[in-house]
Amino acid sequence: MSAFTVRVPDETAKRLDQLAEKQDRSRSYMAAKAIEDFVAREEWQLAEIEAGLGEAESGQFASSDDVARVIAKFVLPAPRS
Repeated sequence: MSAFTVRVPDETAKRLDQLAEKQDRSRSYMAAKAIEDFVAREEWQLAEIEAGLGEAESGQFASSDDVARVIAKFVLPAPRS
C-alpha cells in the first residue's frame, strides 16, 4: 500500500472528519475511499468517451429520426395558448 500527503483546505478536512466520525471510520479510510471512487469513476468515464469516439470514427451515428424519437420520449410538447 502506498502513502502520500494531500493538502486540502481546512474546511474540507473538517468536513471529512465529520463524515468519518459519523461513519465510525478514520480520516485516512474516508480519504482513501474517496480517491478510489474518483479514480474508478474517471476510468469509466474516459473508457466510455474513448468507446464513443471509436464508434464515431467508424461511422456509427444515430440518424436524425432516431434522435427525434428519443427526444420525443422525454420532452413534453409545449403548451399552446
